[in-house]
Amino acid sequence: MPAQPVVRTTEGLVRGRWEQRRAQEPPQGRGLAVFRGIRYARPPVGALRFAAPAEPEPWDGVREAAAFGPVVPQSGPMPAESTESAESSEGTDWLTLNVCTPDPGSAGLPVLVWIHGGGFISGTSGDPLYDPTVLASAGLVVVSVNYRVGAEGFMLLAGAPANRAFLDQLAALRWVRRNIARFGGDPARVTVAGQSAGAGSVAALLAMDAARGLFRRAVAHTVPGNHCTPALAAEVTAELAKLLGTAPTAAALAEVRPRRLAAAVTELGAALPEHLGRWGRLAQTGIATVPVVDGEVLPGSPWSAVTDGGVDLLVGHTRDEFRLFSVLSGRHGGFSEEEARLALELFAPPGAGPDAYRAALRGATPSELVEAVHSDALFRVPSLRLAEANAAAGGSSYLFELALPAPALGGVLGACHGLDVPLAFGTLGSPTGRQFLGDPPAPEAVLVSTELRQAWVRFATTGDPGWPAFDPDRQLTRVLDARSETVRYPEQTASRIWAGHPLTAYDLR
Repeated sequence: MPAQPVVRTTEGLVRGRWEQRRAQEPPQGRGLAVFRGIRYARPPVGALRFAAPAEPEPWDGVREAAAFGPVVPQSGPMPAESTESAESSEGTDWLTLNVCTPDPGSAGLPVLVWIHGGGFISGTSGDPLYDPTVLASAGLVVVSVNYRVGAEGFMLLAGAPANRAFLDQLAALRWVRRNIARFGGDPARVTVAGQSAGAGSVAALLAMDAARGLFRRAVAHTVPGNHCTPALAAEVTAELAKLLGTAPTAAALAEVRPRRLAAAVTELGAALPEHLGRWGRLAQTGIATVPVVDGEVLPGSPWSAVTDGGVDLLVGHTRDEFRLFSVLSGRHGGFSEEEARLALELFAPPGAGPDAYRAALRGATPSELVEAVHSDALFRVPSLRLAEANAAAGGSSYLFELALPAPALGGVLGACHGLDVPLAFGTLGSPTGRQFLGDPPAPEAVLVSTELRQAWVRFATTGDPGWPAFDPDRQLTRVLDARSETVRYPEQTASRIWAGHPLTAYDLR
């Protein structure tokens, strides 16, 4: 049996594991070299609680890198689970990353750095949905990152940096720049990628001066539009502190156990409707701790702050983004007229007014109105605007929409939020992939997965996913379906309603 792979990082030696390449390919050499749970910053606890990430300390000898790092404390109704044993999910060494490389002895391979989603309150890089085997077998060095979520990553605190999660991601990218050549990757060909909250992170990185030079290209699937003002974030912190019976200060909240603090975020999320009159859109989303446009770490909303040349950007969304949430909540098809009125009041662009959707979607049911305005305001329009902003800054934007419906639940999910992830990673057989696409998946799902995965690999390698770049006039968009085609941006109703109306940070009402 060949010796397990060992790589010398700037902090010390790590020993990974040889694992099989994708089953469809013949064996090549020793397979893929996989390293898990590599520390890119010190555990953010004790004196480092709520601090910017600190560089890891060096170590002597060889450190085993066979298991994923501990899962960051999770919030929300569906927190992520560790893929390892129960023991590995404990601990505070949350700031770790994983590397999967087709050849650690190579040089100059393109690199994909994956930032997981989870609504900014949950998620882990060890989810089987993000298994890098297929992408690495195609020639990419794949890095996946754990970062602080929920209150640990986003709660606004006096005396502590805002958006600590983004600072974690910057630290991981700096680790990649220092070390990825030792795993066969090219530090000058790094693509940062993410979906949902991960795509929101990518959008934020595009707007941050500190991120310049750390990546060359970006992939953003379903960019969320939920940023908030410091004034709103401060009230959220005060309410969290009230739930915990403590003061809304970094010193006081640092005394609260991380898992108890994460549980308080869940409690506040469930109680958000009580704050609708004051917190408006934030209360309606069900997620309390979101990125803050603080003017320092995040200088502005990405749609206004992406400047200075832009990058190569692959960005898109699914056709029926909000359908997943309406189905999971048991509300699909059952929203009332009053709920539609409130959704339009909160999320339709103020300059257009709630009647813009009723006029454009004549005869639409209350549920259709709710799904349309939420899909647009939360995901579709932010994704479109990021493509526009990057192109205006001088970058090349490539836009797509996933239109292939999920067959699950009799097809009611449509092309819903999250369906694109197993297709892009080629993890159709993962638990999430099977839930969406069936077991086995239909031939058209396999075809779309192949196209999207190849687009990722081509884009990370050359900057061109295989269809024309987006421009404001033609608005060419790749629509991924059983028969994919490149057409004018298909969500023209949303485009017309939102034309000339900026996306704004959530604020107090």
